[in-house]
Amino acid sequence: MENILIGLLIPFLGTVLGSAMVFLMKDKINPKLQKILSGFASGVMIAASIWSLIIPSINMAEEQGDISWLPASIGFLVGVAFLLILDSIIPHLHIETKKPEGIKSKLKNATMMVLAVTLHNIPEGMTVGVVYAGLLAQNTNITLAGALALSIGMAIQNFPEGAIISMPLKSEGMSKTKSFLYGALSGIVEPLGAIITILLTSIVTPILPYLLAFAAGAMIYVVVDELIPETETGEHSNIGTIGVAIGFVIMMILDIALG
Repeated sequence: MENILIGLLIPFLGTVLGSAMVFLMKDKINPKLQKILSGFASGVMIAASIWSLIIPSINMAEEQGDISWLPASIGFLVGVAFLLILDSIIPHLHIETKKPEGIKSKLKNATMMVLAVTLHNIPEGMTVGVVYAGLLAQNTNITLAGALALSIGMAIQNFPEGAIISMPLKSEGMSKTKSFLYGALSGIVEPLGAIITILLTSIVTPILPYLLAFAAGAMIYVVVDELIPETETGEHSNIGTIGVAIGFVIMMILDIALG
C-alpha cells in the first residue's frame, strides 16, 4: 500500500517542483522554452495514452472475451466528449490569450489561468487512478513497475506544466510565493482524483477496459486542443515538434522498460 501511495504522489511532486521554478527563473518564461516544454508534455501524454492505457484496454477486453477494439473505441470517444463538455463549462484562460473560455464569469485572470491547468490535470489524475485500481484488482496485466512508470512519466510532464503556470502568474504581478502556491495547487486534483478512483476499485474493475480508454481520450483531447496549439503560437518554429518527439520516446522507454 505504501508503494501505491508514493505512486499517487509522484505526479503531484512533478507539478510542485515545476512551480518552484518561479523562484529560480527571471520574469517571463522564454517563448521557445515554453514551446518545447508544451511539446514535451504532449509527447509524454500521447505515449502514455497508447502504451499505458489503450493497449492494456485492448488486451483486457480480449481476455474478458469481448470484442477487443470495442471498449477502447467507446471509452476513448466518451473521454473526448467528457473533456469537451468540461472545456465548455469551466471558465478558464489559456496562457498568451486574452479571451476566456467556458461559461462567462467574473473570476480574475490569474484564477482562470490556474483553472486552465487544473482542467488539464483532471484526465491525468483519472489515468493514474484507473491504472492503480487495475493493479489493486490483481486480475489484470498491470504491474507495480508499469504503474510506477506511468507515475514517473506524469511527473516528468507535470514539471513543465508547473513552470508554465507559475511563471506567467508572477508576470501578472503576483508574488513569487503566491505564484508557486497557485501552480502547485493546480496539480492537487491528480492525487485526489486518483484516490477517489481507487476507493471505487470494486466498481471500476469490471469496466476497466472502458475506463483506461476513457482516460486516454481525455488526455488526447488536452494534447490536441490545448498543448499542441501552444507550440504553434507566435513565430513559427519546429522546437515544439522536437519536444513532442523527446517526450514521446522518454515515456515509451519508461513504459516498456519498467512495465
